[in-house]
Amino acid sequence: MPTLTRDAIHRILGPVDNAFTADLLATGSGEQDLRQAYAWFTNDDTMINEGRPLPNERVGELIDVLRLHLGAINDEP
Repeated sequence: MPTLTRDAIHRILGPVDNAFTADLLATGSGEQDLRQAYAWFTNDDTMINEGRPLPNERVGELIDVLRLHLGAINDEP
């Protein structure tokens, strides 16, 4: 699995600050893991309704980092 790079992070998430980038890189995850984590983070209801398998531990760790830096955008008010 290719490791995550700063360029890949910017392609997937757009411009993010250095602390966010460092936290993502520190997970040791790959680009595909970040793509999957971002899909779950932004649209978990759809992923569940489509019957997608639940995220693995590495993807879950990335979701936690996304939640830390971007907030819980899917939470009900």
